[in-house]
Parts: sequence; C-alpha cells; structure tokens
Amino acid sequence: MFGYRSAAPKVRLTTDRLVVRLVHERDAWRLADYYAANRDFLKPWEPVRDESHCYPSGWQARLGLITDMHRQGSAFYFALLDADETEVRGVANFSNVLRGSFHACFLGYSLGEKWQGQGLMHEALQSAIRYMQRQQRIHRIMANYMPHNQRSGNLLARLGFEKEGYAKDYLLIDGRWQDHVLTALTMKAWAAER
Repeated sequence: MFGYRSAAPKVRLTTDRLVVRLVHERDAWRLADYYAANRDFLKPWEPVRDESHCYPSGWQARLGLITDMHRQGSAFYFALLDADETEVRGVANFSNVLRGSFHACFLGYSLGEKWQGQGLMHEALQSAIRYMQRQQRIHRIMANYMPHNQRSGNLLARLGFEKEGYAKDYLLIDGRWQDHVLTALTMKAWAAER
C-alpha cells in the first residue's frame, strides 16, 4: 500500500533493569493489566479513558491501529517491561512523527504506581530517545507537562529537554483543560541523509 513500509519494525532495547520494545498485538493482556492496575493512579495525568483501556479486547483493536502506525513510521509505541517481558511497568509513546523539513515528534509516557521513584522512566527514555534520534533520525522531540507535575518536569530536565513556552488550556486531561509547560529536546548533531 502506498505510504506504508512492508513490515512493522521490530525494536527491542535493553537497559540494566528493563526491556523497552515496540508493542505488538500479543501485548493486549499485558497492556490491559497495566491500565487496570494503574487506572486511579494515572487518572489525574491522562485524558479520560473509556473502559476498553482495561480489557484485552479493547487493546486488540487499538494494537492493530498502532501496528499500522509503526509500519507507516508515524508513531512508535514502546512498552517498558521486566526482563522476562511478562509485566508492563510503563509506556513511552513517540507520536505524530513528521518528516520533511521538521523531523519531529511528541513524547508521552507513564509509569505504574509501584515503580515510581526508582529511576526506571529515566533509564527507559534514555534508550528510547537514543533509538528515535539515531535510527529514526528525529531532530526534535517535544514533551509537555502540567505545571503541578514537577516530577515529570524534573525528569525531562534530566534528559536534556529545554523549556520553550507555556500553553494555557492546552490538553483535556481528566476531563478538564489543563495548562502545560512546553519542552523540547533537539539533536544538535543531526544531518540530512545524503
């Protein structure tokens, strides 16, 4: 089909404590378990989720669309898993990937409640960002956080993201329009392919 790659990329990154890999259709149960276990914890930080986020059947349909986006190179949805790949500990999504004269995307992420405060998201994002910059040749990764989410702001700063602005009523989070601090990480050594 025009505009599609022949197959979805197979990306599996390993860190000291995690496997960071692109989700695939066999992850429906794992993702449903992650969102069901963390539903109340994630609620203040995410858009309103319908019940399908907590059921494998909802994820089966969603993962089919995500696989198509992987094939197109328009998004990269990573699961952060234990070494045996049995439990999702968090997710990191690089979405709205644009090429041409922009070579940019947006980063979104979440980490399960029981894994907070251990540096796991920093570890996972270092690896995933490196992949996006080197293999996908992304020049600019944008990530935004609510001003009262200082943990997220601190994480992005540690990863090298720089504040670029402030957007009022930027995203509909937990049923309310929320202001966001706008940040970005650019790859200084980026060069066009020849």
